[in-house]
Amino acid sequence: MRGPTERLNVTGNITRREFAVGSACAVGSLAAGACLGTTAPGEPTARVAAVRGANLATMTRDVLDGLGGIGTVVGEGETVFIKPNMVTLPGAVQSNPFASGECTKPEIVVAVAEECLKAGAAEVVIGDGSHQPVLRWDLATTLDGSTNLAQEAVRLTAAYGRPVRVASLEVDSPAWVEVPSGTYLGTIAVSSLVANADRVISIPVAKTHSWAQLTLALKNFIGVTPFTRYGEFVNGYWDRGKEFDHSSTAAIAAIYLDIVKGIRPDLAIVDFSIGVEGDGPTLGHGGHRVDMKERLGSWLLIASTDLVAADATAARIMSHDPARMTQLRMGYEMGLGEIRGERIELVGERLEDLRVAWTPAQLRNRLASSPGGCPVFGPMGCGRNV
Repeated sequence: MRGPTERLNVTGNITRREFAVGSACAVGSLAAGACLGTTAPGEPTARVAAVRGANLATMTRDVLDGLGGIGTVVGEGETVFIKPNMVTLPGAVQSNPFASGECTKPEIVVAVAEECLKAGAAEVVIGDGSHQPVLRWDLATTLDGSTNLAQEAVRLTAAYGRPVRVASLEVDSPAWVEVPSGTYLGTIAVSSLVANADRVISIPVAKTHSWAQLTLALKNFIGVTPFTRYGEFVNGYWDRGKEFDHSSTAAIAAIYLDIVKGIRPDLAIVDFSIGVEGDGPTLGHGGHRVDMKERLGSWLLIASTDLVAADATAARIMSHDPARMTQLRMGYEMGLGEIRGERIELVGERLEDLRVAWTPAQLRNRLASSPGGCPVFGPMGCGRNV
């Protein structure tokens, strides 16, 4: 057996993170949702922390404390990859995608990066692959406009003497690593910055999605794939619909769930400050802005080392039934995590105090360029959105 410090490569060698997950299961840990089936009947198999407030940086540290602190996830000398949702960052010159709810708030990302450094991380990479080869990270500004991710990466590097960098995955990835897929693709290429990191953290913003029902911690990983391999250039941006089957919610979920299975993310933090309801993931797509201060009375963050449990809890907060969310059912059936409410321990808040009305998306899965998709064309898809 290979040593625990070896990382994922194209030959499929064991990674440090895979070793850690296996070791955690051996001692009964709930980490990463990898130990399903090892607990006694009726006992929780996942924990989700929830924190309300008005200061996102403070809330981030508090929600991590609710899980026992970032030190339970990130160890001394480890490399960390943080994946926010920066779907409309390329359009930030024209409009503010953070105030609109389309993108993860930089305040959260910066706070997580700093906590990782405090835990001894050797390097932190913040990255996404959002529709353009090069992203303007200086446009990833905090809600108060006082700073941005590019500036904060420089500040944190200087303060801690260990690198924090921002990465546009299309051009900054040293290589692309193939992870196995049970779909027609066979394997899926993901950035080596993600695949070879010791720890991977998903930080999505809460949104509904007209092709996927929800876009949360799981679907966030579509953005770690190369769009020059899987996409087509349409109306000024790259769209991964060319090669990724979007003909049903199940078809596209099968792809990003295989990515999750291959890279085994370690932590999710869901941004419930300002998000998108209705036909997201963007306002231009048909979504509508949701400010949780107006709907809940405060902003909210939830976090878990079980990404499926985090997304299932987010779905419940959004008044969506996890059992009817294709990606959550599939993730649970694949053994990626927990969706059963009675098996998820929520700490910090009560679920009944967090639920809000959240308009669902009207599904309209695309068909024209979907390999293996259904042959009948129409605006609402093939009726397979179950």
